[in-house]
Amino acid sequence: MSEKILRWIDAHLLLVLAVLFVLRGGFLLVNGLDLVGDESYYWDWSRQPDWCYYSKPPMAAWLIGAFTWLLGDYTFTVRLPAVVLGTIFLWFFHATIQAFYGRRAAAFGLLLILATPINVLANFLMTIDPPLYCFWIMSLYYLRRALFDQDSKAWLWAGCASAAALLTKQVALALPAMLLVFLLLDRQRRGLLKREFLIYLLPVIAAAVPILLWNLQHDWVMFGHSKSHFGSHEAVDTIRHLQHARDFFLYQILLVSPVIFVLVVIVGFQGAFHFKRLAAEQRFLWLMGPVLLLGVLLLSFLQKAQGNWPMPFYFTGLILLAGNWLAGAWKNSLKIGLGLGYLMVGMTYVLPLLLSAFNLQHTAFDPTTRFKSWQELATNIHFDRLIALPNLDNTFVVAFGHRYLASQLAFYLPDHPKVYRFETSGQVTSQYEVWPGPLEYIGKNGFVIGESTEDELPRDLKSAFEHFRFLAEIANPSNPGSPYYLYLGENLKHWPNPVSQAAIKD
Repeated sequence: MSEKILRWIDAHLLLVLAVLFVLRGGFLLVNGLDLVGDESYYWDWSRQPDWCYYSKPPMAAWLIGAFTWLLGDYTFTVRLPAVVLGTIFLWFFHATIQAFYGRRAAAFGLLLILATPINVLANFLMTIDPPLYCFWIMSLYYLRRALFDQDSKAWLWAGCASAAALLTKQVALALPAMLLVFLLLDRQRRGLLKREFLIYLLPVIAAAVPILLWNLQHDWVMFGHSKSHFGSHEAVDTIRHLQHARDFFLYQILLVSPVIFVLVVIVGFQGAFHFKRLAAEQRFLWLMGPVLLLGVLLLSFLQKAQGNWPMPFYFTGLILLAGNWLAGAWKNSLKIGLGLGYLMVGMTYVLPLLLSAFNLQHTAFDPTTRFKSWQELATNIHFDRLIALPNLDNTFVVAFGHRYLASQLAFYLPDHPKVYRFETSGQVTSQYEVWPGPLEYIGKNGFVIGESTEDELPRDLKSAFEHFRFLAEIANPSNPGSPYYLYLGENLKHWPNPVSQAAIKD
């Protein structure tokens, strides 16, 4: 790696971050891709602020709500927090490496993280990942200052950052858990458990309490959802287990890039085999990432694991990788890794153009399919709603199908109506079943949209209205063979299908 490049990055860090912010913000404006289901789902959460939701704590919804309250309900503003948080993440990531290994390693580490496709997605899609990554690395930065620079104030800052991470995703509990393990194993710092560790825990506990109280009031629905991700719910043979592991590893390679992924895993194994010989700072880094990554990789052989689960665990692995590079290890491999990583990053940004140039849009080779067609579908539905009822005031919408149908229509229908979801299983399968039904619309008219013909609709849904009639068949842009059907229910008499709050399903 050219020393001139590293020195230039170190001397112009704020300029680098500013340019990245502008370029990524520009990409948000011009890419033309609709929100994915989770983004509109969290946006719909943001319209009803709370301390917790069906599957996650509230941070993503709070951030989306703040930005859309200031700037309006647009695709760009929903995603803008990802760019802001991603830029803050890069600053803290650089600062953390610099604290451990110095300026050269920090500049190189910044190049490493920018060579991972996941860093592109984390600055584009506003899901739970951007805030989790940002608050995770902030926690590590302040913990490093607290543990190794004896900065007493940093304990509270680290606790606040970990609390914000916990308000984003449950996996943030790994931060205090692994810190506890580190302090128990480190004789020199074990005394910090008496006071400093408790100071760190105070904000984390303060963040956990309202989450726990909300779940107490909602039959522990978030914990039931989280539990559903673990363990085998049906018999799976060895071949299927291996297929799950294969898919998971492929996901890691695509998100982290092949060479960088392999090197981080090697760092993880090296730490496991030579843990006793590691310096205290290296032990801390290994416990805060690579050991957890190895655990998830092992878990992928035992059950189906989600590809984004281990992403925060790569951060300290990359920091250790930058430290190894500084010591002269893997120079050639890292050159190849950076080159291949930036090639994949570049392809990620120009993918919409490549698909258009090679006429691959809406084919099996088009991974952007889930980013398209929602706005078109909502526009078509809206016109048919207006034909049936020119005045849409005091009307509501019921989605009969996946939660993404409900959230995408709530976002992309021009009037942003209140959208409810009809769940036939009697179980809580999304936030829409946690919220009450359209009781405030008793005596009002509602539109029902789904992929079911009138004969296939549940009888209790149709009978909930005084009159119920078919309005239109609407083309499904993403699946022409499965059109949507729009119905009008007049004068809602009651809301059927009460679900059991204890019956939680993923």
